Amino acid sequence: MYIVENYLTAVIFCVITMICWGSWANTQKLASKTWSFTLFYWDYSIGIVLLSLLFGITLGSQGVDGQGFFENLLQSFPKILMYALIGGIIFNLANLLLVAAIDLAGMAIAFPIGIGLALVLGVFINYLPQPEAYNSFFLFAGVGLVTIAIIINAIAYKRISKGGKSTKGIVLSLVAGLLMSFFYRFVADSMSPSFANIEAGTLSPYTAVFVFSIGIFLSSFVFNYFFMKRPISGDVVSFADYFKQGNAKLHLTGVLGGVIWCLGMLLSIMSGEKAGYAISYGLGQGATLVAAIWGVFVWKEFKTSPKGTNVLLVFMFLSFILGLTLIIIAKNS
Repeated sequence: MYIVENYLTAVIFCVITMICWGSWANTQKLASKTWSFTLFYWDYSIGIVLLSLLFGITLGSQGVDGQGFFENLLQSFPKILMYALIGGIIFNLANLLLVAAIDLAGMAIAFPIGIGLALVLGVFINYLPQPEAYNSFFLFAGVGLVTIAIIINAIAYKRISKGGKSTKGIVLSLVAGLLMSFFYRFVADSMSPSFANIEAGTLSPYTAVFVFSIGIFLSSFVFNYFFMKRPISGDVVSFADYFKQGNAKLHLTGVLGGVIWCLGMLLSIMSGEKAGYAISYGLGQGATLVAAIWGVFVWKEFKTSPKGTNVLLVFMFLSFILGLTLIIIAKNS
């Protein structure tokens, strides 16, 4: 299977992850004009499964190092599979709450609050198993600057807040971020410490992400179905509406959203051995910056904001960039 060979490649992959994780929600934004986010989400979860399987049978099955995708899947221990499945279930609930928050509060707000919180907590959770692998000062200084950026963004958002609906979006973003901080560790714990020499019963990065994706898809029949019947916003929908209301463009938009997010997840997990999971997760969750750029410059979510808001946004971006830079250089050789 293909294995990331050095730290530079791992960092490049993590930056691509950041772009993917910060951009996939644009597909939901486009579809939401005529399509319930709960119906969109079925196609999104299908896209995740399809790309994880495609990577498994291609990059995950080539070369002499590691273990082939199907061989690795068949030799895995049930307990190990459960770790990856639980990671998918936790992520799914968190992500559904985040998508609902985007629908209520806008992408430039929901992402910085939800994913920003997930970054802060998630880096710490993924740091604990191997603290000696990092320069703690740089790592947590970087996380601290990201936290400052989140606070600045929240202040900017308060200036354009319009009451209860927006407040509900903030609350959902916070809950989503808290849950999101835990999923990555479960997936990391399901994998072999060495990708080139897979330990018996453990998973390769490709197999882990595939099992993780199955956890997302299966748990959607619980979580997404609940939101279909008790929507955060909009009308109650049914499975019949998925086929009646949808067209090829809407379905492909949802699948594309899942493919974009899953590409980021795969590259992040593939980079974990060389970068360390705290850094690979932390850089990926820098998606907050990418999402804010989309929200500010493309979706114009702050176009009617009071004077001085743009200055706050500039300081937010600078704080994010400096924070992410410190996270990158926090890897001990």
